Amino acid sequence: MKSNSQHLSRVTIASLLVALGIIYGDIGTSPLYVLSAVIDKKVIDDVLIYGAVSCIVWTLVFQTTIKYIWLTLQADNQGEGGVFSLYALVRRYGKHLVIPTILGATTLLADGIITPPISVASAIEGLNMVSGMEHIIVPGNNLTVGIVIAILSGLFFFQRFGTQIIGKALGPVMALWFIMLLVVGLANIHQYPDVLKALNPYYGYTLLTRYPHGFWLLGAVFLCTTGAEALYSDLGHCGVKNIRITWVFVKISLIAAYLGQAAWLKHSGIERLNGTNPFFEMMPHWFLLPSIIIATAATIIASQALISGSFTLISEAMNMNFWPRVKVRQPTDIKGQIYIPSVNMILWVGCVLMVLYFRNSEHMQAAYGFSITVAMMMTTYLLCFYLIYVKKWHIAPVSLIILVFSIVEISFFIANSAKIKERWMFLFFELFIFMTMYVWYYARKINNRFVKFVDVGRYLPMLKEMSEDDSIPKFSTHLIYLSKANSRVQIEEKIIKSIFSKKPKRADVYWFLHINRTEAPYTMTYDVSELSDDKVIKININLGFRMQPKAELYFKQIVKELVANKELNLHVRPDGSTKYNPEPDFKFVVIEKFLSVENEFTLKEGLLMNSYFFLKNLGLSDEKAFGLDKSDVVIEDVPLIYQHTQVTGLERINN
Repeated sequence: MKSNSQHLSRVTIASLLVALGIIYGDIGTSPLYVLSAVIDKKVIDDVLIYGAVSCIVWTLVFQTTIKYIWLTLQADNQGEGGVFSLYALVRRYGKHLVIPTILGATTLLADGIITPPISVASAIEGLNMVSGMEHIIVPGNNLTVGIVIAILSGLFFFQRFGTQIIGKALGPVMALWFIMLLVVGLANIHQYPDVLKALNPYYGYTLLTRYPHGFWLLGAVFLCTTGAEALYSDLGHCGVKNIRITWVFVKISLIAAYLGQAAWLKHSGIERLNGTNPFFEMMPHWFLLPSIIIATAATIIASQALISGSFTLISEAMNMNFWPRVKVRQPTDIKGQIYIPSVNMILWVGCVLMVLYFRNSEHMQAAYGFSITVAMMMTTYLLCFYLIYVKKWHIAPVSLIILVFSIVEISFFIANSAKIKERWMFLFFELFIFMTMYVWYYARKINNRFVKFVDVGRYLPMLKEMSEDDSIPKFSTHLIYLSKANSRVQIEEKIIKSIFSKKPKRADVYWFLHINRTEAPYTMTYDVSELSDDKVIKININLGFRMQPKAELYFKQIVKELVANKELNLHVRPDGSTKYNPEPDFKFVVIEKFLSVENEFTLKEGLLMNSYFFLKNLGLSDEKAFGLDKSDVVIEDVPLIYQHTQVTGLERINN
């Protein structure tokens, strides 16, 4: 972990390019639609133009620079960021922190469905300004919608092959994008330097207090900082120093782009936008088509970053027991790059439905922003606990910081709440994600309450005796049980029953394997306890919340090391291999629970537990989730009896 942190702390040209490519896709492409969303269909005057740009600039200062770049990036978990990393740092300080974490993760994942469509659509719709294409590429028509869907579908299709090809282009393309923003923005500012007055926060205050319905424009202003939460989630890819250094360049480029659009609006002479986009309008005519190509490439990269971030988010959710176990693949040898087919399908379907429902970027803008305001508020809440309990800051400065951000974010939340009527169908998707996480987390808590542990020491003589009893057929040379017991001297009662009841399972060596999830992201350690001489052995494998639980692979590697080191006398005893089969004789036993018909639930408990087992059946089985080979696994089903049904009124009738 130390070497990884040192690697992320290095600042080189390559590391800065990586940060540009991975971190700033979402927030970097916001100039495509933010200012046009603020002034859409309104009479253009100085109050509106200067006030809008002023609000955008100071939102970038407060929300992105101060809150995320300076403050939140301090909350790194061994170099990793994001809502689950933050939760892992503070969960010991309050059980109620679960709900804010689920809300934050839900709304951040929902962002992965609306950001790709709005970004790609905004870029493609710029083609209607190219001479000869104004009647072909019309926002909302079937051809434009088809092009957007085709680009997004191609992007999701190629996820299964890995993203190394796109990955190599991430940094250079985004660097070209920000250079374009800076140069074109400065060129327009040079022609109309009076727009620099918009940097004065007074103009933002005037817009919010004196312009008709000015406060509600915050819903559109907020779009300029929607990528800040994703920026924190991608901390582990680049490191704090690289993010903070590149942000200086990115922020200057973004502000230049917004001021450049304001300069064009101020002196264009138009009274209303009428469907035009000031971003492409400020481009030189000869550079219009290249700018659209660069913008499309940038939006694809922004979409890719959000898709990869969604995969990482769900992987962390699974490992921290917030999401059912689903299939996770590694399409390449690049560390940390994963592909989750089910999540990829959900995001693709969601993006396509968004495009078909809203049809153009203008309508998408009306629905955008609500989810991320909620995600930011949840991060602020968790950050409060981090600053007080982990960083040990005094309560007074923490209270002041939280108060400032609470006022800002609650204002954005209220303004974005007005968008509910445009996004009502989108709430079903968010509700689905939230309920999945809620049910999985709390039903597992109930499930675990009914796990009974026993002292394994009481059964050691019986295990040793049965192991040497030739009258019982040998079940396996090495018999391995997956256990939830943290203690080295305890084991689940159901495991003991599995060994001794019905047909006893005789083995030469009994192994109890426990996988412990740590609060650090990339932990990979283990310890071995010999409970009975060469007969009963307990192994604890400590895995970080970003590591995949490949139990069989890890176990066999541990046994190989024990044999090589001549420990536990395993090297001098038979392992079950023969001249016909050189492989050791390993047998894993997985005990699966099912909901017994004997249960009697209250309404809430019944919904929770039945939903949990429904999700469990949809997800991966334990042997697949823990990376066990089917040929080495025995599955045993045991009933979960939560609350016995009371039998009343049953009477015996004698003949």
